[in-house]
Amino acid sequence: SGFLWYLSFYKKRKVLVPEHETPHPAPAGAIPLTGDESHSPRRRNSRRGNLFVALRLALHYNGQKSGTRCITMTYGFIGTGNMGGALARALVREVSPLDVYLNNRTPAKAEALAAELGARADTAAHIAAACDYIFLGVKPNLIAGVLAQLAPTLAQRTDKPVLVSMAAGVTIAALEQAAPGCPILRIMPNTACAVGAGLTLYDANALLTKPQLDAFLADMAASGRLEALPEHLIDAGSAVAGCGGAFACLFMEGLADGAVTCGLPRDKANTFAAQMLLGAARLALESGKPFGQMKDEICSPGGTTIAGVRALEEGGLRAAAMNAVIAAYEKTLQLKK
Repeated sequence: SGFLWYLSFYKKRKVLVPEHETPHPAPAGAIPLTGDESHSPRRRNSRRGNLFVALRLALHYNGQKSGTRCITMTYGFIGTGNMGGALARALVREVSPLDVYLNNRTPAKAEALAAELGARADTAAHIAAACDYIFLGVKPNLIAGVLAQLAPTLAQRTDKPVLVSMAAGVTIAALEQAAPGCPILRIMPNTACAVGAGLTLYDANALLTKPQLDAFLADMAASGRLEALPEHLIDAGSAVAGCGGAFACLFMEGLADGAVTCGLPRDKANTFAAQMLLGAARLALESGKPFGQMKDEICSPGGTTIAGVRALEEGGLRAAAMNAVIAAYEKTLQLKK
């Protein structure tokens, strides 16, 4: 029954061709590839292909449930900066690196990451023509230009790829206008995804099917926690979940500097500050206790911790943290104008 359900979503799609079959010629106007084309995903349009894609998604979904991987999706990254690189590193822990294609406006950067992960460096045009999921990892002010360049290739595809945008302030509506007919996932991840401890907020347009979302969530599971959030809340969520990582680093650096001032070696100070924050975060998530209660449980009457808390309050830590989140949120709103 699961297969028939997936089949209903994929009757009109074209798919990757098995390696032993000969693909049809590239669509008219397709940009020639660079590198070894024998490793590129290949596609065909046919009724047989339509059935194959349904089987492919069903096997992928069932493989995820059973712990085996029968057939996989292909993922392309256009932009491999800090965030794109973090997600690519997480992805290759779930899928074969050979199913991951990387592109960057500085080719050497994509090539270096591809060598690190065992993935493939490729052209943006070919990623747009062949991959099932396309991560848009470019800066917000560049995304319109990138999509304009890819629009002719995307328009030729009858099997529209899922566009996965991580550009702050770029709405689903703006992406739909730039890439009509494409399923869209708007995500706001953080760099901790690279080590499986990240948080990725997401919302999607109406064209994204449940099988497509299920496959994405399963393959990105190694990045950490993935949380659905209505788009109108994503900017606020990202101000704490995304930008907050930098704020936490600043706090850890301050703690470590204080410890060094007290005589602790730098390497020990850095490790102790990071491990303390990691432990406090894990305790908060697993216990569900309010942060204020956790703080009170550490502070003994007349003790050392409450003396430190007083110093933080005098320095305005709480207000500074609030203002940092608000400033990040307001900057995101400015990017939309």
